[in-house]
Amino acid sequence: MSSLQTKLYSLEFTKALPLQSGTHFGPYTLKVETYGTLNAKKSNAVLICHALNASHHVAGVNDSGQTGWWDNMVGPGKPVDTNHFFVIGINNLGSCFGSTGPMSPDPATGIPYGASFPILTVEDWVLSQSYVADYFGVQKFAAVMGGSLGGMQAIAWGMMFPERVGHCIVIASSANLSAQNIAFNEIARNAIMSDPDFHQGNFYAHAVVPKSGLRVARMIGHITYLSNDDMAEKFGRVLRRPTGAKQDYQFSFDTEFEVESYLRYQGDKFADYFDANTYLLITRALDYFDPAMDYENDLSKAFARIQANFLVISFSTDWRFAPQRSREIVKALLDNKHRVAYAEIDAPHGHDAFLLDDARYMNVVRSYFENISLTLAKGAST
Repeated sequence: MSSLQTKLYSLEFTKALPLQSGTHFGPYTLKVETYGTLNAKKSNAVLICHALNASHHVAGVNDSGQTGWWDNMVGPGKPVDTNHFFVIGINNLGSCFGSTGPMSPDPATGIPYGASFPILTVEDWVLSQSYVADYFGVQKFAAVMGGSLGGMQAIAWGMMFPERVGHCIVIASSANLSAQNIAFNEIARNAIMSDPDFHQGNFYAHAVVPKSGLRVARMIGHITYLSNDDMAEKFGRVLRRPTGAKQDYQFSFDTEFEVESYLRYQGDKFADYFDANTYLLITRALDYFDPAMDYENDLSKAFARIQANFLVISFSTDWRFAPQRSREIVKALLDNKHRVAYAEIDAPHGHDAFLLDDARYMNVVRSYFENISLTLAKGAST
């Protein structure tokens, strides 16, 4: 098996990006990481779109020793095989891993944008990603792929640039958020914005971080990413005690249960590396995504212009992006006689299943990309 070929870019765009809000933003920088080799026809490019707290670092181990967030999916001999595909990972605008975001200095003032950073949408990200494709000379992606929020970006690619994408792979996602999902996002945002250290989004000037709010936001998120069965198996009602200690209540508000310890650990870790304003921006972009809204709330009408083939995957215990939401996507595609493959994986891990090593899931993706690779090898249009 060959080694993973990676290259890191900081792409600077001087032309202002037109935003759905009616404003423009620029100049800006996008952090990009690539894997594999772009072929002579530039027809084997695959765009991987990230979800809430991920980044451009999709696969391999970077200079900081961090393993890519989808390393089990992308690489030599893996389902998205970089021996055959040129894979592009982009840290979206507004994120906090090298692309321009709220933490970045505003050229006009020299201080971080903070609360003045514009509200973004999934469609804004996709437009900026198209400029990255232009940079590499990619006129048409072999595939655009993502899970959760990344899947929404794949859908938007199919709608906004129908001639520029051959296949859309949409995993554990939906065509819009339910009221319940919007509510979870609002609670998380409220936890951040009500933190005294938030300072209306301009906490950088005060040399503080709204860690308490970020911790709560992350704990809420983690509860929604896991299934009830998965949490029961991982933690149950086990008390957090030293080995051999008596399993009695301490009658306090300190950490009593293992599940409490897990949530606090995840919250603390998240608050140490993620930007609060970025969290607000990304969750709001999730809320706003609703491609059917401009089509009388008819998803079938919204998908009429799509030309790409689709692979849609859901997981049985994912209650945040339930299989029913994926079936809605499939139905709207079939209503337009588009080619679509659908897999519903009976997995116990909830929403997080799209990041994990389930053999059935991996084999579905592997087989799909093998077929794309065979088509490319024949020189046919995908």
